[in-house]
Amino acid sequence: MLSAKLSMSNERVNVLGVGISVLNLRTALEAIASAVRERRKGYICVTGVHGVMEAQSDDGFKKILNGAFLCTPDGMPMVWAGKIAGHRKMSRVYGPDLMLDVCAWSQTNGVKHFFFGGSQGVAELLSQKLKGKFPRLNVVGTFTPPFRALNVEEDKKLREQITTTKPDIIWVGLSTPKQEKFMNEFLPKLDTTLMIGVGAAFDFHSGRVRQAPHWMQRSGLEWFYRLCCEPRRLAWRYFRNNPLFLLKYFGQLAGLRKYPSP
Repeated sequence: MLSAKLSMSNERVNVLGVGISVLNLRTALEAIASAVRERRKGYICVTGVHGVMEAQSDDGFKKILNGAFLCTPDGMPMVWAGKIAGHRKMSRVYGPDLMLDVCAWSQTNGVKHFFFGGSQGVAELLSQKLKGKFPRLNVVGTFTPPFRALNVEEDKKLREQITTTKPDIIWVGLSTPKQEKFMNEFLPKLDTTLMIGVGAAFDFHSGRVRQAPHWMQRSGLEWFYRLCCEPRRLAWRYFRNNPLFLLKYFGQLAGLRKYPSP
């Protein structure tokens, strides 16, 4: 059973040249658990339409997504693409849900967590909230980065903190593509096993931002809920990316445009 799950996690669906891992929450958790046990370094991208569309104009970012240990189907369109390709067991691996599942699993084995990201105070609040939910959760540190690249002193401080605490998993809560580029750059520099970019999960689980109802998440309408909550920030992204994604994806299905396999 274990080998079958790991084999499933290694499969990819080509969505506009981005390899989306064939996963569900159970197989994603099993792959993460295996990597932590075996100390296999890697980063995990939770990827939806936004990430795939960013990759269309940024070959370097596309390479980062395709180089991930896992590139999870964070949005329902990725799941639908997988099912169209014949992967019936594929389902959404949503960043906030993945974080909760990994935290719950880690209570019994001493896995060490570190939270990097969010605005001022969010990582600390996230740590408090998750430890309230999972009393045996082992959080060894937090780091709130500035809204720019780390300078030399900040880079040094982060490395020293990670060297001292040696977390098994660093959760990264930035925006796409910033968090993926950060993980790709810093994973080789830091004494950790996995880095997982979960974006808005920091705001959701700290209680700063409300999540969409489950029925909207399951039906692919979470984007509409978030748009209503943050129209000024998200309107351009959704009204540009969503129709363009559909146009390109149907072109891929119809064979009008070929995208190299990741």
